[in-house]
Amino acid sequence: MVDWAPIILGMLLFILLSPGLLFQLPGNQRHIEFGSFKTNGKAVLVHTILFFGIYTILLLAIGIHIYMAGKATMADWGPVLIAVVLFVLLSPGLLFQIPGSSKNRVIEFGNMHTSGASILVHTIIYFGLITIFLIFINVHVYTD
Repeated sequence: MVDWAPIILGMLLFILLSPGLLFQLPGNQRHIEFGSFKTNGKAVLVHTILFFGIYTILLLAIGIHIYMAGKATMADWGPVLIAVVLFVLLSPGLLFQIPGSSKNRVIEFGNMHTSGASILVHTIIYFGLITIFLIFINVHVYTD
């Protein structure tokens, strides 16, 4: 039985917390900026902490599950760790951005910019990778 909550919640939070899309904390010019489509290393760190906190609360503290049929229990840190690592690695503009900011580049590295198109592409990559890790490879990290 597959629990889709880690994938769906992770994907939604990836979109909503991508630095520069809705907001960025801290901003480049102000403490908080809205819809700037730019980012910086500090903002990625703050947004990663927010992602980790919200994701952990939703999955482990509240215990949200999405099953196609039936019910099971989950005390597994695997989805949290994988989702947070993917959030950092796939934050548009931090390591890379697809498509790039300039019109003649398909990919740019470390440019600290983002766009709606790059958030969409990175979200699709995020969905594919988290699905592979959680559904096909079936990664688990259990704690006592």
